[in-house]
Amino acid sequence: MSETSPRTAPAAAGIPRRSVLTAAAAGGALGGSALLTGCSGAASASPSRAVPTRGPTGRPDRGGTLRIARPPASDAETLDPASALSAYEYLGALYNRLVRIGPDGAVAPDLAESWEPDPTARTWTFRLRRGVTFHDGRAFTSADAAYTLRHILDSTTASPQAPVLAPLVDPGRLRTPDAHTLVVPLKSPHAEFPSLLTHYNCYVVPEGSARSIGRTGIGTGPFRLASFTAAGPGRVAAYPDHWAGRPVLDAIDFFSVADMQARSNALLAGQVDLLSQTNLDFATARVIAASDRATIARAENAQWYVLPMLTTEKPFTDVRVRQAMKLAYDPAHVLKVALQGAGTPGWDNPVPPNDPHHHAAHPAHGPEKARHLLKKAGHERLAVDLYTSSYDPIFTPMALAYQESAARAGIRIRVRTAAADSYYTQIWMKKPLMATYWYTGRPVDQLLNQVFRSGSSYNETAWSDKEFDALLDRARRETDGRRRDELYGQAQTLVVERGGAITPMFADRLVGISRTVRGYAEHGFEFDYLGIGLKGA
Repeated sequence: MSETSPRTAPAAAGIPRRSVLTAAAAGGALGGSALLTGCSGAASASPSRAVPTRGPTGRPDRGGTLRIARPPASDAETLDPASALSAYEYLGALYNRLVRIGPDGAVAPDLAESWEPDPTARTWTFRLRRGVTFHDGRAFTSADAAYTLRHILDSTTASPQAPVLAPLVDPGRLRTPDAHTLVVPLKSPHAEFPSLLTHYNCYVVPEGSARSIGRTGIGTGPFRLASFTAAGPGRVAAYPDHWAGRPVLDAIDFFSVADMQARSNALLAGQVDLLSQTNLDFATARVIAASDRATIARAENAQWYVLPMLTTEKPFTDVRVRQAMKLAYDPAHVLKVALQGAGTPGWDNPVPPNDPHHHAAHPAHGPEKARHLLKKAGHERLAVDLYTSSYDPIFTPMALAYQESAARAGIRIRVRTAAADSYYTQIWMKKPLMATYWYTGRPVDQLLNQVFRSGSSYNETAWSDKEFDALLDRARRETDGRRRDELYGQAQTLVVERGGAITPMFADRLVGISRTVRGYAEHGFEFDYLGIGLKGA
């Protein structure tokens, strides 16, 4: 599930990743009747035109207001980026992090211009940008960077990122030798530590702002807050003194629209310009792409789809059954049926193929090998329930495609449809086998530790493997990049061969946008707020 995602990972076990991260609306919520009008002919347009592989190209004009439609928000949402209830899509507009993930998947500078470890990777020194100001005119300094980390680690903040950083960072040992240097001593060596600061909970906030930041949204980002109401209207306006230059747009309005179809209709009617946190099903994407007002942009391999097996529940306590469930099906078949090929086969490795640390080796699809393993495990006529729901449009097609493919190994899958509104409270991490997804963009160390390490609250398969945990520890200590990459590769092999996560595919996220949008480029469920704009603004 999401964490940058959203789909971000849940704040804690049992909390749905999406419901806590949805956002607000600007200038008044669009009425339901308005969303369903003005679209005559659009829905009936021929869907035969292929879905584009990229959005409109060319330079945007300066100025204008981008209108974004998002799913409805929790009325407890906040602009505090460290919170589990942060209004996610405001964050990239309002704030910057010390470091971010670049388009190539590597850690890139943001408010930190450079960083280096000591020889043991136990102490990290960050050199910070000069001339950066917060929206209230205050200069950004190392005190703000240190305060941000302390705020995340403060137990009263209850940040989802705290369990990631707390084993490594002692807030009392942070040092700021001057206004532009932050020194972070670690409790244990970690050669990939900066990658953990790319998470969206790590956006930098002003020193002393814990009580107010959820309302004020004061950051160093390209936009400053104009208005915000939890689960209501929201607007951000261009910040002309942004350190990287003024953004192309004058403003962004956020609208909260409850239903995916209603969001699509609003786009087709020309009432909004971008559908956010909405992965369109292929049929809807084809209708939008065939319209005159809107089209599709793709975020390649942006979503990682999973069929998690609870390794604490029979029959998945037996590693042979888990291996058989993976060998039994053909990922290429699931990709073709569920996504019309709009993605990449996963081969049960959760690290995306475009990640620099991706390890490509995997066992071949083998129904007969699966039958043999099931016979040895005493489950020759294995029959299991696979839970799905309408929560995501891909869940059920993926489940049915897996059902069809696994049948060739003699496995009988009974697809059960559960209610969407309670799916992540009643099904996820409770039923032995179900469908789910996560957004990609997590650094490999965070992904493997959060989702697969023993005892992690994000570990949706409850898999526990001491050898795997030890590999992660060794990788964190390893300062040689090539050797560290080998260790992460070995860890991926154990996930594939022993773990409980069936990963059939990575999906291209199909993003609905107006044909006037220019400069939409997404990575890790974030887009470039500085460069995005409109043609004819």
